[in-house]
Amino acid sequence: MDEKRAAVIFKAFCDENRIRIIKLLRSGEKCACKLLDEINVTQPTLSHHMKILCDAGIVVGRKEGKWTHYSISEKGVEQAKVYLEQMTTLDIKNENESYCEK
Repeated sequence: MDEKRAAVIFKAFCDENRIRIIKLLRSGEKCACKLLDEINVTQPTLSHHMKILCDAGIVVGRKEGKWTHYSISEKGVEQAKVYLEQMTTLDIKNENESYCEK
């Protein structure tokens, strides 16, 4: 697992506004103007959050005129699930390494 990539992905989930955005996108693609109305932030703040979500691969953007339309990336979500599973699955063969030999 690429730890740096995992950190970028999970950073996307570490903010209340980004969680709200993801919840809004669960019902389908949304224009940035709609997201602005729904989460009540400024346009620069929304852009900041969308950059983090897009860099993580959780969300994808599609330009249409002067607005960008955003949607959840199934591929990005699957990658996040894989990383979460890899990080939280117990490695039984190393179970005896948990004690201190001192």
